[in-house]
This record gives sequence, C-alpha cells and structure tokens, in this order.
Amino acid sequence: MASLKALKLRIGSVKSTQKITKALNMVAASKLRRAQQNATAARPYSERMRDVVQSLASRVTAGPESPKLLAGTGKDDTHLIVVATSDRGLAGAFSGNVVRAARRKAEQLIRDGKIVHFYIVGRKGRPVLERVFPKAIVGQFDTSEMKTPSYKHAQAIADDIVDRFESGRFDVAHLAYANFRSTMVQEPTVDQIIPVKAAAADTASAPGLAAVEYDPDEDEILAALLPRNIAVQVYRALLENQAGFYGSQMMAMDNATRNAGDMINKLSIKYNRQRQAVITTELIEIISGAEAL
Repeated sequence: MASLKALKLRIGSVKSTQKITKALNMVAASKLRRAQQNATAARPYSERMRDVVQSLASRVTAGPESPKLLAGTGKDDTHLIVVATSDRGLAGAFSGNVVRAARRKAEQLIRDGKIVHFYIVGRKGRPVLERVFPKAIVGQFDTSEMKTPSYKHAQAIADDIVDRFESGRFDVAHLAYANFRSTMVQEPTVDQIIPVKAAAADTASAPGLAAVEYDPDEDEILAALLPRNIAVQVYRALLENQAGFYGSQMMAMDNATRNAGDMINKLSIKYNRQRQAVITTELIEIISGAEAL
C-alpha cells in the first residue's frame, strides 16, 4: 500500500499534468478556428481546379504528344504514395489514421503486383512506414519549421514530386491526408493526383465544362495548369491536415484533462481513507495505552 506521502506526491503530479493538458486544449482551440477557416476557404478553388483538369483528362486521347501529367506514362507498374502527417504528437490517433489509410492502399497495390514507394511529408508518418516498408521510403519533405502551411511549401513538394515523375521514377502518385470534417471527425483520404483521373461521363458533360477553348496555346496552358493543380491539391491537403491536427489535439487534450480529474478524485478518496485509517490506529493506540495505565 502506498504511503500518504507517496499518494500526496502523485496527486500533485497529476494536477500538474492536468494544468498542461488544459493549457494545450485551450491553445489548440484558439488555433483551430483560423486553421478551419483556411481549409474551408481553399476547398472551392481546389475542387474547381480538380474538376477542370479531370474534364480535360476525359477529352485527352493518350499518345506521344499528350501531356504526361494528364495522360500518364501508359503504365501503372510503380506507385508513389505521398503521406502527409503532422510533426507533433499529443493529437490522439490523427497521424496514425492517415498512415493506416496509406498502408491499406499500399497493401492493396502490392497484392495487385505493383511496386510501391512512399514520400513522407511531416515526421510522424515515417517511423511506422519505415518499420513496415523499410526500403520503400524514397523521399521526405521537412515541415518542422512550417508553423502555417503556405502555397510556397506546397509548390516545393509538388515540384519535387513532378520532377520524380518526369524522370520516370514512378507511374502513378497518390496523396494521403486527413480530410477535416469536424473537431471529432478527420477522414483519412487517399486521392490520385498523377496522372489526373478522368471525370465521369456525366461530370465531363456538365454545363460549363462541355467546351474547352485554349488561348493563347493548348500546350502552354496545360504546361502551367497541370503542375499547378498538383500544388493546389497538396496545399489543400496541408491545410486540411492542420485543421484536423488541431481538432484532434483539442479533443485528445480535453479527454486527458477529464481523465486526470477522475484520477485526482480517486487518489484523493484513497488518500483520505488511508489518512483516516492512520488517525484511527493512532487513537486506538492512545486509548489502549491509557487503559493500560
């Protein structure tokens, strides 16, 4: 049985932890609103950009003159999965859920006889993937100094991925990230970003996307539009991840604060009972001694 001193020290330790988790909860809540606004603002632009390039892909006939980012390499033997996670922990299963989604996609591709490589964005995804796929990680983008995602960071990631694609290192690229829904729901998502997936027949013929006119030149426009689409999709993923991270951290720290409170109550009850037992024992000894005299 723990001594009264040990119980008192443990109660003090849990109270200190509770203060930290409560402070982290408040910090995450304050940052979540701005991150959520950024993610929400980026969605219409990224979705419209994706719809446009998907519509273009549905009209392209694969051939030597077709843009590779739009039509692909003509094969799908090697796949690159870009796994976007956070650099920090204390956010529950946030990064773990993204990694699990990427693993499921990789295992499915491997069962189909494909070669799978990983490109890591953020530090939290690397340890698990390195343990399960020790030779499959081919690159990593350091986001440790990135307090708020910017388009410049997304552009750097996209440029690196496009360079690897154009040098023939892979045929298909997928982007794994957490799609922010609410503070309680961050949906792990894996989207194909290279080559562009063709739009469904009903989408391709939707109003506003039926006719495409190029000015000044088709090649010039596609050369600028296709890499930018990848950067935009990566940028959206980074923003969604940041909002999801703060939402997940807020919930995790709220749960930790409540759990710490429950533990303090239990330890306090145990401390009070043990202290009462000590006082009762001492009284019995005093009474017994008095009677003996």
